[in-house]
Amino acid sequence: MQFASLPRLLPQLFFVLLILAAHLRIQAQAQSGTADPSLERQVKAAYLVKFAGFVEWPDGSFVRPDSPLLIGVMGADALAEQLERSVAGHSANGHPLQVKKLKKGEQPGQLHMLFVGALDKASLQDVLAATRSQPLLTVSDSEEAHALGSIVNFLLADERLRFEVALKPAAAARIRISARMLSAAYRVAPGAI
Repeated sequence: MQFASLPRLLPQLFFVLLILAAHLRIQAQAQSGTADPSLERQVKAAYLVKFAGFVEWPDGSFVRPDSPLLIGVMGADALAEQLERSVAGHSANGHPLQVKKLKKGEQPGQLHMLFVGALDKASLQDVLAATRSQPLLTVSDSEEAHALGSIVNFLLADERLRFEVALKPAAAARIRISARMLSAAYRVAPGAI
């Protein structure tokens, strides 16, 4: 590794270290019986920022080569606030990251990524049906949302926050998820690529 490339790698290294440190804290909290929801939000926000750099959207998904990559959050206002702090000054593949809070029932519009939080089943079905076949990475933190078609789902496994990926809805959305992200996933559900 050349030392000249080190400054470019520092933001990526920072997020990897942040996620690792948070995992260790979550594991320690799980063993002691305490839970810190703000820590879990920090880890989810860090993951969402990292996901943006490991996904390729189809041609035409961005108006210009430097258009922002829009991350929507619905049903998780505290996560949206944490994510706004996490994306400040960051970009993915030349696109500055921006966060948009969505109200229940609001259409995703021109988003590139959507985190769907605590919603009732009917709302989950409506949101995921509205996003189906759009070039949109959908992320959830419930098995119910994942079963209804979200592409990425956060879960607690081995006392750590992990994520699983469903390839079939990713293929329907015409987005490509890098092999590096897939190798980091706890579980990958097969499907057409």
